[in-house]
Amino acid sequence: MSDAKQEWPLWEVFVRSRSGLDHKHCGSLHAADGKMAIQLARDVYTRRQEGNSVWVVRSDHIVASDPGEKGMYFDPMEDKVYRHPTFYQLPDAVDHM
Repeated sequence: MSDAKQEWPLWEVFVRSRSGLDHKHCGSLHAADGKMAIQLARDVYTRRQEGNSVWVVRSDHIVASDPGEKGMYFDPMEDKVYRHPTFYQLPDAVDHM
C-alpha cells in the first residue's frame, strides 16, 4: 500500500475566541476522524484557553470559488449602487447610523 493511502485526511480548524462572535481559521491538521480532529485541534490551537468553540472540517469537503473567476463573483456588485448605504436617505430621527 502506498504512503498516500495510509495518511490521515487533512482537517481545517476554526476557533471562536472567548470575546469573538465568529470562528476564525487558525490552521490545519491530520486526524483519523472528526472526534480525533476536535481533540487535536483543542490541544494544538487552544493551549492558552483562548478558545470558546472549535470547528473542524475535512479539507476535501470545502468548496471554494476559483480566484481566476473573481470577476464573475465580485465585479457585478459595482453596478448595483442600491447596495451602497449612500444611496438611501435616512430620516432625521435616525441619527446613530
